[in-house]
Amino acid sequence: MTSSATFNQIIESPLGSILISAEDEGVTNVKFIDYNNSTNSNQNHHSSSTADQLLRYFAGQLSVFDLELHPCGTSFQQLVWKSLLLIPFGETISYRQQAERAGDLKKIRATASANGKNPIAIIIPCHRVIGSDGSLTGYASGLHRKRWLLQFEGAIPQLDMFNSIAE
Repeated sequence: MTSSATFNQIIESPLGSILISAEDEGVTNVKFIDYNNSTNSNQNHHSSSTADQLLRYFAGQLSVFDLELHPCGTSFQQLVWKSLLLIPFGETISYRQQAERAGDLKKIRATASANGKNPIAIIIPCHRVIGSDGSLTGYASGLHRKRWLLQFEGAIPQLDMFNSIAE
């Protein structure tokens, strides 16, 4: 088995720096980074297209991504991540609903765990999964980013800054 070269690109978003990683097969990673000390960028068409589409998303010009995704994970994680792609822009589902969609309500914790390991933030929209009571539970990139993304997409009402700090 030959290994594929990894291409990296960093973009700036309203939520901070985002690192995009891709291989020849597709996008492997999109994650928020708290520091941007890298000036090196070795892009391929997957990373460039991802950067372009993310910038259009943040500009309010794109609500559906059209990218070749190649996340690394177990077969169960892959199933969970594919189910996330079915959640439309501006909508949310609960972890319970997601487990039901994945075929086994008994796997609700495993489903939530797979969401937490999602390597492709925003594009595989794990931020659109909320608690059954409507609470914004869990997001590897921080609840402040989850809240911002859901408000940006119109899935939850805009809150004033004093009410949106806690959680």
